[in-house]
Amino acid sequence: MVFSHRMAALAAVVVIPLGIAATSYALTDSPESPKVPPRVELESGSPSAAPTSAKPTPTPTPTPSDEVVSRPPVSDDDDDDDGPGDDG
Repeated sequence: MVFSHRMAALAAVVVIPLGIAATSYALTDSPESPKVPPRVELESGSPSAAPTSAKPTPTPTPTPSDEVVSRPPVSDDDDDDDGPGDDG
């Protein structure tokens, strides 16, 4: 009798997760693979040239990716910490 209870418990431990996995697999949708267009056209990165006047052209301002920004100084004067080790 004890052997049958152990076998039933072992079967439940194995069969229930397998049943859940099989049900989940059966209920999932299989999406279509994405379709790649035959030709890809990219937008031009530079605007069309405007008519120039007799004025000399100004030097272009650097784009944000070209600018160099220095790091702020490191300081630990944060008084609003209420963590462990705070004196206040």
